[in-house]
Amino acid sequence: MKRARSHTVELRNQLKNPTAAAHYLKVAYEDPDKRVFLLALKDVVKARHGISAIARQTKLDRRHLYVMLSQKGNPEWFSMSRLLQALGIRISFEPQNASPFKRAA
Repeated sequence: MKRARSHTVELRNQLKNPTAAAHYLKVAYEDPDKRVFLLALKDVVKARHGISAIARQTKLDRRHLYVMLSQKGNPEWFSMSRLLQALGIRISFEPQNASPFKRAA
């Protein structure tokens, strides 16, 4: 009988594709718990480059990246933008269905 591959190995293989990685991050960002996005971003980093390689490329401290991408992480915009740029992923903004602001009369 053929041995099954682990979920982690299969996920990392899929996340090597930039389109799949971008979609994975988009879905994770839509989760109400924003920690899900940081964990998804960590998955993409590990699949595409690895923490040490991305730390060298972005000139960010490796330990800082581990903390930033943890469940308790709170990344600064500067660090997040450098990381996403190194991964070749762009942020896109779009309006929500309902505006939280009322129009001024």
